[in-house]
Amino acid sequence: MAAKKVVIGGGTGFVGQRLGELLKLHQYEILNVSRMPGVNNISWSNIKKTGLPLNTYAVVNCAGQQFMDFTKSWSPGFKQNVHNSRVYTTQALADAINKHYKDKKPVAYVVITGVGAYEPSDDKRYDEASPAATGTDFFSKLVVEWENAAKVDPPVRLVIIRSGAVLGRWGGMIKNMFMPFYLGMGGPIGSGKQFLPWIHIDDLVRLIHFAIENPEVKGILNGVAPQVITNEEFTKAFAKALNRPAFLPVPELFLNLLLNPERAMIMTKGQCVVPKKVEDYGFKYKYPHIEDACKEFSHLFPKKT
Repeated sequence: MAAKKVVIGGGTGFVGQRLGELLKLHQYEILNVSRMPGVNNISWSNIKKTGLPLNTYAVVNCAGQQFMDFTKSWSPGFKQNVHNSRVYTTQALADAINKHYKDKKPVAYVVITGVGAYEPSDDKRYDEASPAATGTDFFSKLVVEWENAAKVDPPVRLVIIRSGAVLGRWGGMIKNMFMPFYLGMGGPIGSGKQFLPWIHIDDLVRLIHFAIENPEVKGILNGVAPQVITNEEFTKAFAKALNRPAFLPVPELFLNLLLNPERAMIMTKGQCVVPKKVEDYGFKYKYPHIEDACKEFSHLFPKKT
C-alpha cells in the first residue's frame, strides 16, 4: 500500500519541520511547499502552475514570516511580507485543492492561524464558539483575511487551528528569550498579568495529525494547552526549570519603543483561550501543564528529535 502523501506549506519552518518528522514516523510521504530548494520540496510557483501532486491525501499550511523576528523593523514592507506569507499561501493551497481532480481531492485542509482571532481581554474567556475579533489592529484584521482565504469545496474538511504561542527549544518565543533567561536576565513582561495562550510544539503537531486522521474533526480548533496561565506564571515556570532567577521586568513602554506598539501588543496583551472543542474530540495532550513543557525545552544543548 502506497504511503499517504501530505503537502505541507512552510514545511521547512519551525512547526512544519517538526510536523514532517512526526508524519514520517507514521509512514506518511511528505512534500514541502517552500522557497528553499530540496529533494522533497516544491515551490509556491509550481503549486500555482501545476496544482497539487497526484494522490495528495491531506494539505497543511503553517507558512508565515516570523513577525517576532527582532532583526526586522516593523516597516510597511515587513508588515506586507507578514501578511502575504500567510494570506497568499493559504489562498494558493485552497485554490490548488479546489482545482484538484474531483474524485481524488484531499481528505482535509488544515490551516494554522492564531489566537489573535480573539480580542485581547483581561476578563473574557474564549472557546471555539466565541466570536472572532472585530478590532482594527493589524493582527485582528490579518487573522480575518487569513481564515477567509482558506475556503475549500466539499468534501474536503477544513480545519483551522488557532494556535497560541508555540513553545519549543528551536524556534518561536523560546528561541528569542532562552539566553536572557539562561543568564538570569529574564522577567515578566509589563504587568505580567496578561494571559498567555500557549502550546508545546509536540502537542501542536500531534493535533494537526489528529485533525488529518479523524473524519469528524472540522471547523475551528483552539490550538492551546488546557492550562490557562499568565505571562508572570510562564516566567516563573521557565526560570524554575532553568534554575535561574527571573526578577527583571520588561516595561511595556520599552517594548513599545523597541518593537513598535502594534507588534509589541502580541507580548503585552493577551487572551484567555481554552480548547473546549479539542478536548470534546478526545485529543490527549502530552504537555498539558506549563511546568512539564518548560522542563522539556530548558536545556542549553538539548538533543534534537
